[in-house]
Amino acid sequence: MEETETPGVPQVKLAFRVAYRGDHFTGSQMQPGFRTVEGEFIAACVRLGLFPDWREAHFAAAGRTDRGVHATGQVFSFLTGIPDRAIAALNYQLPPDCWCTGYCIARPGFHPRYDAKFRTYRYFFREQNLDVHRMETAAALFRGIHDFSGFARVDNKNPMRKVLAASIGRDDGIVYLEITAESFLWHMVRCIATVLRDAGVGACEVTSITERLEGNYSGGIHPAPPEGLVLWDVAYDMQFTPLPRGERRQGTINDWQGYHQVMATICRIFSGH
Repeated sequence: MEETETPGVPQVKLAFRVAYRGDHFTGSQMQPGFRTVEGEFIAACVRLGLFPDWREAHFAAAGRTDRGVHATGQVFSFLTGIPDRAIAALNYQLPPDCWCTGYCIARPGFHPRYDAKFRTYRYFFREQNLDVHRMETAAALFRGIHDFSGFARVDNKNPMRKVLAASIGRDDGIVYLEITAESFLWHMVRCIATVLRDAGVGACEVTSITERLEGNYSGGIHPAPPEGLVLWDVAYDMQFTPLPRGERRQGTINDWQGYHQVMATICRIFSGH
C-alpha cells in the first residue's frame, strides 16, 4: 500500500545535503515570483506529499546563497511522517540543476543553521597567471578573529568573525580560495576573493590587507563575481549517508561539461582572430 502523509503519524526530522548550480536561481532563499533553490525543493516535497506546508514542517536551511552562487554542501531539514519516500524519491522530483547528495535522520530539535559547527566556501578565480605565493601570504592574514567590517556588508551585525582556515589551492589548473569559519558576513567571501585576486595580479600590496583588518581604510570593496563561489561544506556532529547521483543527473553534468569545453575552444579561436 502506498505510503502517505497521515495526521497523527510520528514526525521524523530529516536533513538533506544538497548541491546546486546557481546560474538559473535567484538565490537560495524563497522569493515570491522568482525561481529559487528553496522554492524548487519545497515544491518537490509538496508534490511527494512529504508535508502540506513548509512552515508546519519547520523547513530550514543552513544558510543563504546569492543569485549565481553554487553549492555542494547546502543543508535543508524538515519534519515528515514518510521519511522513506523522501529519501527514495526526492532526487526524481528535483530539477536537473539541484539534487540531494546525502541524508541524515536528525534529532527532533536539529536546526541546520544554528547547529552548524563551521562552514567552508571555495572561490574559483577566472584569472590566469596569478601569483599564488602572494595570494597564499595574503590569505594567511585572514586567519583568526578579526573585525571584517572592511570586507563585508555588515548591516548592523557583529563584524567580528573567527576564520579557522584560509588557503589557496588548484583544481585542474584553476586557482581557488578555500576558507572556513564558524560563520560569515554577507559578501565576506567574495570581498576577500577580490582582494586576493588583486594581490595575485599585483594590483595591491599584501600589507594593505592588514591595514584594512585594523580599520585603516576608506571606501568599500566590490565583491568578486558570484559564479566563482561555492558553498562547499557545512559541518555537523552527525554523518550523512550518501545518495546516488543517478544516470539522469550525471548526464546533465556531462552536458554542462561538454558545453563549457566547446565554449572554451571557441573563445580560444576568437583570441587568435
